[in-house]
Amino acid sequence: MLNRFATLAAVCIAIPVGTAPVALADPPAPDPAIQPAADPAGPPPPPVDTGAVPSAAPGILDTPDGWHLSVVGSNETQLPVAPLTTAISSREYLISGTFTGTITGGGKTKLAGGSLEAGEQIGCGIISDEEEINPGAAVTPGLAAGFLPSFSAGISLQGKVYLKPGTVTTVALDKKSFKGTSTRITLTGVRVKTDTCAGQSFIRSYATLTSSTDNTDDVITYLGVTKSV
Repeated sequence: MLNRFATLAAVCIAIPVGTAPVALADPPAPDPAIQPAADPAGPPPPPVDTGAVPSAAPGILDTPDGWHLSVVGSNETQLPVAPLTTAISSREYLISGTFTGTITGGGKTKLAGGSLEAGEQIGCGIISDEEEINPGAAVTPGLAAGFLPSFSAGISLQGKVYLKPGTVTTVALDKKSFKGTSTRITLTGVRVKTDTCAGQSFIRSYATLTSSTDNTDDVITYLGVTKSV
């Protein structure tokens, strides 16, 4: 009798080896009241706009008398800045860049030097040409209480702005005359401005190299990448 109860108790408490309770197999659910710790450093700041633009292909010219002319631009920046006049029709930029002209080859003429001019070209889609303000006045008769005549007056102003197709403004920033076969112009932090621009504006650099001999001039221009603002 006692052996029968002992065997029954052993059967009731036996648990198969290798089987875990379901409650222990699942991870506990996260507490919604507990938020993950924030990064003390915070997100990285956005990159600072330096106005850097890639340089375009160099201007190349092989002259009829055997000289090879090359003019290139490098380290160019065109940073839009608020105009000092605070006018909404003005566009102003902070300009930097290096422009180099070289003359190589074995030409059959004698070189007499030349010049290098560097600057910016600013295009505006729409130009604000003229502004017109027309004053006006009006008198309105009426009847007041007691059928007495009354009058009311008003003054108004009407403004008109005349627009025309845009133009390109060429701003020469420096011109260097030289002797020999090479020359360079470096611009750093030069402000360039154009006015009466009512639309989107575009800007690009340029550098014009002129090579001279006793009786000839050869001219080649480098045009930078166009940037829209």
